[in-house]
Amino acid sequence: MSKVGFIGLGIMGRPMAGHLLAGGHQLYLLKHKTSLPSELFEAGAIACTSAKLVANEADIIITMLPDTPQVSSVLFGEDGIAAGLSPGKLVIDMSSISPTETKAFAAKIKGMGCDYLDAPVSGGEVGAKAATLTIMVGGEPDIFEKAKPLFELMGKNITLIGGNGAGQTCKVANQIIVALTIEAVAEAFLFAAKAGVDPAKIREALMGGFAGSKILEMHGARMINRSFEPGFRISLHQKDLNLALAGASELGICLPNTATTQALFNVCDRELDHSAMIMALERLAGEG
Repeated sequence: MSKVGFIGLGIMGRPMAGHLLAGGHQLYLLKHKTSLPSELFEAGAIACTSAKLVANEADIIITMLPDTPQVSSVLFGEDGIAAGLSPGKLVIDMSSISPTETKAFAAKIKGMGCDYLDAPVSGGEVGAKAATLTIMVGGEPDIFEKAKPLFELMGKNITLIGGNGAGQTCKVANQIIVALTIEAVAEAFLFAAKAGVDPAKIREALMGGFAGSKILEMHGARMINRSFEPGFRISLHQKDLNLALAGASELGICLPNTATTQALFNVCDRELDHSAMIMALERLAGEG
């Protein structure tokens, strides 16, 4: 049994923390502005009033937060994780944040005699609940092996990509592919509908061919059923695409389709699921 701290009990963090408890680990949670989920308490989680106290109690501290500034604040702010660390502890950031800032965070934590992994995830709320997340890890191989039993309680496809920052780079690449594929499915459905053909039949036919994909299967169904309750909010996907475009600027490269997709997201309700991309295309076609 490990003593694990978990900070960030959102849509995905909450079930991820639950899997760690179910796996027999002692869990320390940050009690922030709202009360902690009762099911986690009932399973034996212990509440702490600051990130510093979480780090004091736990040997491994996991963060699952919305964006780079929140991770920076929780790590290095007043009463943050860094203030409660002692040599030999491990910090794992499973948020989706800037690869560049991740390298800087890792360097600071390592300078304190601790270890650091960036381990962003893909799979959304469904994957978090089912413990089938894809986990993309950046860090040292021996530290990855130390953390792998925890990852296996939360995900299925777990890959060490490279050094610190590589996990976040992989996640940004993932989000580029997901966004552009959602946009492609939306374009195809709009084309079919305008031509008088049922998009549901188009989806059924294409699922068995080369165009078949998880996005066509899952988000295609959302588009057809007009079911845009968020599994992954547009606002969060835009954050990830901003990371891609900022990284492209640093690298001196052009990501034209990523930029276009980001612009299309701008005309959508940011609190809807990212499959609502089709609504932007419909508006451009004079239907919204």
